[in-house]
Amino acid sequence: MLNKIYKNTVVTLTFAAAGLSAGTVAAAGDLVRGENLAQTCNGCHAGEGYRNPGPVYNIPKIGGQHADYIVTALKAYRSKERSHGTMQAQAASLSDQDMQDIAAYYAAMDGKSKPALVNAKLAKLGKEKSVTCATCHGATGNGDQPGFPKLAGQYDSYIVQALKDYRAAAQTQGKEGRNNAVMTGFASGLSIDDIEALAAWYASQEGDLSAPQPKLFK
Repeated sequence: MLNKIYKNTVVTLTFAAAGLSAGTVAAAGDLVRGENLAQTCNGCHAGEGYRNPGPVYNIPKIGGQHADYIVTALKAYRSKERSHGTMQAQAASLSDQDMQDIAAYYAAMDGKSKPALVNAKLAKLGKEKSVTCATCHGATGNGDQPGFPKLAGQYDSYIVQALKDYRAAAQTQGKEGRNNAVMTGFASGLSIDDIEALAAWYASQEGDLSAPQPKLFK
């Protein structure tokens, strides 16, 4: 389902990258063009529960994700600030406009993340540790700040891997993992128990994410 989308609609978005200035840059995303560009992406992201082969974790739900954040993530893969070979290869050929169109397509999707069955004790610990995260991601991870990702209902294995990658960047001075000043600073102090607890908390929340529907326009 789409949030009031009509064929050939162009939506206006704002871009605010995490860790950068508070200013925004206007960006226009063409939903139909974005759908066409995203068909390759859907090969992995549209499968509910699909897993990355190594390291093994669930490929993230991006239907309903903030458009600004999707653009931020794609630019980070293109610049190799995020070390994932497949995503780097995909992003390398994308222009800024391509990224904005793809982001508009995914962001326009309706999504309702089903709370995952997790260890309740672990999730409770994660809730306690998520107080710092709430500033950017919202109390349950379903925040409305466009430059920061929604986490509520995201796969716990993906959140674990993302936090490990941010921590790895801190440990290797940005040579590995995900190099982001805000998140590497936060993740550098997390133990694996902390990471798994946070992932359990966010995965157990209901949110607006979904695995993308592979074809929305006829």
